Amino acid sequence: MSSAALTRLGLRDEDLPMSERLSTSDPLPDQVDLHTFRSVMGSLPTGVSVVTSLTADGEPRGLTCSAVCSVSASPPLLLVCVKQPSATLQAIHDSSVFAVNFLSAGMTETARTFASPVPERFEGVGWTPGKRTEAPVLDDTVAFAECILTSSHLAGDHQVLIGRLVHGDVSATHTPLTYWRAQFSELQAHSAA
Repeated sequence: MSSAALTRLGLRDEDLPMSERLSTSDPLPDQVDLHTFRSVMGSLPTGVSVVTSLTADGEPRGLTCSAVCSVSASPPLLLVCVKQPSATLQAIHDSSVFAVNFLSAGMTETARTFASPVPERFEGVGWTPGKRTEAPVLDDTVAFAECILTSSHLAGDHQVLIGRLVHGDVSATHTPLTYWRAQFSELQAHSAA
């Protein structure tokens, strides 16, 4: 139902069941266009990660993700946002586990590969099964977090996944890969004076 039709009936989009609400692609008078949204959100520098999981057959799945943040320290929770549809999202829902691999400087090609539609994203990428979840943990990352899926929430064209950290580790030597205004960049480590 269009926003004009809703107005004529004296309804708001929020009054409708979720299945009948306007899609996120419908233009609304109180929202910015896609270019503005991407420009604004692209101005926030983010870390770059690869979210991974396994299918029921034990096949690795993964995708590049910059929408990652901590949620809670007690219990230890983080969230990732994954666009629908996605084979990785399906694997996470099926297995109820995932790993977040925080990419290090020098892993730009890994980020590009996992952001592309190529079917064999893990080809040539070193990884081992996670100790607690068996979700793929990539080699040479800044850090990784193995998670058990605790909830999944629909938000526009993405699923917001909340995971409880059950295992993780950090590198003392690697620096992170970042993304800002559609460009990958590398942070430089500064020594304390």
